Amino acid sequence: MPTDRPVPAGLDPEVCYRAASSRDGRFDGMFFTAVHTTGIYCRPSCPARTPAYRNVSFHPSAASAQRAGFRACKRCLPDAVPGSPGWDVAADVAGRAMRLIGDGVVDREGVGGLAAALGYTPRHLARLLDAELGAGPLALARARRARTARVLLETTDLAVTDVAFAAGFSSVRQFHATVREVYAATPGELRGRGRALGVHRAGAAGAAGATGTAGAAAGAVEPLRLHLTVRTPYAAPELLGFLDAHLVPGVEVVHGATYARTLRLPHGDAVLAVDLHPVPGGPGGVAEVPLRVWLTDLRDTTAALERVRRLLDADADPVATDTHLAAAPVVGDLVRLTPGLRVPGAVDGAEVAARAVVGQQVSLAGARTVTGRIVATHGRELPVGLRGVVPGLTHLFPDPAALAGLDPEELPMPRARGRALVALGGALAGGEVRLDRGAERAAVRAALLALPGIGPWTADYVAMRALGDPDVFLPTDVGVRRVLLARGHPAVVPADVEAAWRPWRSSALLHLWNTLMPPVHAGQEGP
Repeated sequence: MPTDRPVPAGLDPEVCYRAASSRDGRFDGMFFTAVHTTGIYCRPSCPARTPAYRNVSFHPSAASAQRAGFRACKRCLPDAVPGSPGWDVAADVAGRAMRLIGDGVVDREGVGGLAAALGYTPRHLARLLDAELGAGPLALARARRARTARVLLETTDLAVTDVAFAAGFSSVRQFHATVREVYAATPGELRGRGRALGVHRAGAAGAAGATGTAGAAAGAVEPLRLHLTVRTPYAAPELLGFLDAHLVPGVEVVHGATYARTLRLPHGDAVLAVDLHPVPGGPGGVAEVPLRVWLTDLRDTTAALERVRRLLDADADPVATDTHLAAAPVVGDLVRLTPGLRVPGAVDGAEVAARAVVGQQVSLAGARTVTGRIVATHGRELPVGLRGVVPGLTHLFPDPAALAGLDPEELPMPRARGRALVALGGALAGGEVRLDRGAERAAVRAALLALPGIGPWTADYVAMRALGDPDVFLPTDVGVRRVLLARGHPAVVPADVEAAWRPWRSSALLHLWNTLMPPVHAGQEGP
């Protein structure tokens, strides 16, 4: 086998070739195989015949393969595979940059804005990303735009011009050129391919009447119907149970198996509704989670999809996590009982942090009641076009500036906790604390602990949900101790047991918490 070919950092070509030869779906998203004789690139589980080793090279990202001149395979759709699980495990600059690119920072603020958010010069950041991922920030952002465009073309009836701007392209001409280069097809051909494959669903045009929403206001924003790709197994009902137990009235609601909530996005407000019925598929498969999103500005499409992915932990690799934890002490039987359990993320890190502070030392029901009162009094009402699209959604969660302006004496909670909430709002509004997924986790934890009234439990909970840290455990959590005692274990997890859960302690924690979640109430049918 030749050994003189360029190899991106972290990829062993012989190991990659063995994985690709086995068509093992567990490696999907970890690397991409480029076939020099055909000019295409695939994910490792592609059903096509495995090419000879001398005819392939390997890339750490779809953007890297695209920049090298390869087109996406039409059979395995490698750009539809969720991002590398290593990006969520490693809290490094490249991973943080990818999360910000996914949220549309480059589209909105350019490479300079991305570099400033990460604390690097644009030139140094470009060198770093090129070394780690095989492509610079512009190429990575372009790959993300191309993927969003493909999804919209294949699954909605949006006009092609609307797709271009919703995906983040600055011009229709750029959109057409990128789609032809990446997919070797025109936008019209991609749309026709989606229909031929049976993946085309109702889009924006006329979709409001098909949603079944009762009482939607006249002139309401019409929804986009989309699907998120997830690896299976995917424990959707258990994720729904967690979200239902923690929902804030006015901001979130559960109807049947549908979870819905309000969103504050870069260009405007939005409403999201996700179908969390059981997701079919065993280990190593790929499935889709249906969702609808009502946007006041189509430019927020990419940001909305990225934030939903975070909320649903859609980029996790359940096979790797379950395989490890199923053999681990204390939680192994729980993992085998509920494969594919996800760690709920967040659509807004500031919101999660504020809710964590409000919920300190009170029950879930008490936290929901208090937070609902704060939302009703200090949250902003949904704009007219979004009112009534999902019954029960009325307000947006107060932003950090609004929280910073509150009077702790007037909040429905102990004064010390009220002061902590106001201090947190001030730190978030002033930029002393950043809770997007581009933030460096250790620095965020230190900044949170420096605020009055915020301890390790709150800081680590925020890291797990807002920053997507997969290796968090909360040893002082009352619920965890109760579960451990009920299962015949010591209330304090021994150090060697906790070490055996790494690097997926967050998932171990969720398996313990999952035993406490009440069944999701039947409610009314989904909106």
